[in-house]
Amino acid sequence: MLFTSFDFAFFLPIVFLLYWIFYKNIKVQNVIIVLASYVFYGWWDWRFLSLIFISSLVDFLVGRELAKVESKKGRKGLLLISLTVNIGFLAFFKYFNFFLDNFYSIFTFFGQSFNGQLFNIVLPVGISFYTFQTLSYTIDIYRNKLRPTKDPIAFFAFVSFFPQLVAGPIERASNLLPQFASKRFIDDKTFSYGFKLMVWGFFLKLVVADRAAIYVNAVYNNVESHDGLTFIMATVLFAFQIYGDFAGYSLIAIGTAKLFGFDLMTNFKRPYFARSVSEFWGRWHISLSTWFRDYVYIPLGGNRTSKQRWLYNLFITFVISGLWHGANWTFIIWGALNGAYLILEVLFNKKRRSGIHNVLLTFILICFSWVFFRSNTVGDSFLIVKDIFTNPGDLYIGIGDDITAPIYAVLGITLLLLFEVRREYFTNLLSAFWNRYQLVRMTGYSIIIFLILYLGVFNESQFIYFQF
Repeated sequence: MLFTSFDFAFFLPIVFLLYWIFYKNIKVQNVIIVLASYVFYGWWDWRFLSLIFISSLVDFLVGRELAKVESKKGRKGLLLISLTVNIGFLAFFKYFNFFLDNFYSIFTFFGQSFNGQLFNIVLPVGISFYTFQTLSYTIDIYRNKLRPTKDPIAFFAFVSFFPQLVAGPIERASNLLPQFASKRFIDDKTFSYGFKLMVWGFFLKLVVADRAAIYVNAVYNNVESHDGLTFIMATVLFAFQIYGDFAGYSLIAIGTAKLFGFDLMTNFKRPYFARSVSEFWGRWHISLSTWFRDYVYIPLGGNRTSKQRWLYNLFITFVISGLWHGANWTFIIWGALNGAYLILEVLFNKKRRSGIHNVLLTFILICFSWVFFRSNTVGDSFLIVKDIFTNPGDLYIGIGDDITAPIYAVLGITLLLLFEVRREYFTNLLSAFWNRYQLVRMTGYSIIIFLILYLGVFNESQFIYFQF
């Protein structure tokens, strides 16, 4: 079920009313959350409910047993069960064909004939997100940083919480799980805040992201017909498309959670105002960046080792991050490129620097990496890079007949940047939404809602990160 679908427009108020009817009974509320979340997830394909159920059951039981077992060997064995089940599901559904295809390619490269056949495996939506979320629970218990819950309903609700189930933020059990054991409240202020976040999220998705997607898809899905200037424009638009798409989803998720009395972590902090690549990754998809920091980078040794090893840790963490995003060499190259950026920053001691030129340089570097992220194949990505540097061509050929698509996208991006500049350099609030004068607030709501209805693309397109 998509946030932008009519199904969700009916689903949300029904669940909201049922949930708050039982405001005095948190156990019933948690049951409603679990049932609603399973309906929400099963709307795509009910067969995959078994995966999230098995992951939840295994990790609940493993967490409970970890609290009882004291021997190091026994605790490692329990953790291995959790890792095997969760990573096993993820590896099979997301990466099996990728590795099998590359295995066949190796035989072909060495002149051997190998007529293998790939399997028709459907990727369960959001599997990477809830897998990482539930894994953090068992790993933290293993590290003695968290006590396991004794309430299976609360744990199942934590793993499947529908606002952030399929595209994050990836919550830690230490933050979200205790909220299922506490009484929740809703008032006018909380409801208003959640609603404002949702409205802004819908603007980012429907106006910024989906309008930009029309142009971006036309260019990136037909690279032979376009030239360098067109690729530059499409890549810049994609930078805002993926930001509007993913940050928009996160805001809708955070706002929806607010309606049910839950606080989710901030996932984006104006990343395109970063003054270095390292700062960018402290602002972009924060829940995933911190997950890789805590469960991959630091266990590898982090920066508390030799400089050579430190650089290796940075690089391998980003390569794994690229692979997490998808079973395609384009994502691996994208991750490796960002890892290389960070290595260069370390070698040349490039930390946060003031000045708009550093913001622009960081934006250019990130956009260059987006070329590989968005390209359908590695061949396409290198063709695009080649044309950008050697064949500028004519920008107009990328526009085609639908000239309104990039124009509307630029209008949405301009409004987004006006808000972001104000939040970054003047205040941390969307002034029109939080102004003390009701007339200003209502005018702000009306303008944004009008732009959503007039400029928004209502074709129920999926969010980009659903494929991850």
